[in-house]
Amino acid sequence: MESHMNRVLVLIGVLALSGLAPSVAFGQHGMPGGTPMTFFVTSEPIGDGGNLGGLAGADAHCQKLAQEVGAGNRTWRAYLSTQASPGQPAVNARDRIGTGPWYNFDGVMIARDLAQLHGDTIELARMGNNLTKRTGLTEKGQIVPGLNDYQVPRDSDWEYSKTTPYTNRHEMLTGSQLDGRAFPPGIDYTCSNWTSNRDPAPGQAQGGLQGGPGRPNAQIGFPDRNGGGNGSWNSSHGTTGCSQTALNRTHGVGMFYCFAVN
Repeated sequence: MESHMNRVLVLIGVLALSGLAPSVAFGQHGMPGGTPMTFFVTSEPIGDGGNLGGLAGADAHCQKLAQEVGAGNRTWRAYLSTQASPGQPAVNARDRIGTGPWYNFDGVMIARDLAQLHGDTIELARMGNNLTKRTGLTEKGQIVPGLNDYQVPRDSDWEYSKTTPYTNRHEMLTGSQLDGRAFPPGIDYTCSNWTSNRDPAPGQAQGGLQGGPGRPNAQIGFPDRNGGGNGSWNSSHGTTGCSQTALNRTHGVGMFYCFAVN
């Protein structure tokens, strides 16, 4: 029995060093001190680029992943904005995720309310929320591989990344501005409100990380706060297009944030 337990402890140690192991090896997820998980990063993408099936499809993905780890008793929403279009008003990501507080898999608070999450005042912006690489865990308690974690030459190649979990995939789709609100219409920052996997036409992807007429893209953020643009958790830069291949080109695979609204 002692030898078996030693082997188990060694295995846990090896998994922990990988950075992908659950933060809590035993027991119920996210329940230290009885605190339930109300926030997570999706552990896997839908897999069709920026076509998430709209907000409803993204919400369903959050709910499905939560259900698989025993947290489906809550109502989950994807942190995504949509832009105004004819007959349809804009939807702000911040308006669809409840009022907080939100806790990760380990029961660590990400933010106590919307104001802290988004830095609504100068003081709150200076202090920041508690979303970092160590706290931006998936629903399985995994750390999301970030910039420079694994030196994999093909980590921007979707055909390789989709079967290789140890690749950089730290970009989270948000379609949002820094304050959690939608961009004005005119430039597509949401892959046609999360219904398109279309890339810019040849010759139109000027500047790479920039949308525009005929140049659809998705605004992203980083849970590890490390990357191009301003390193923001929710609004750092755009993608090169909306296909699954384009998302992977800048080190994302189409994952996003999920928050429980109750």
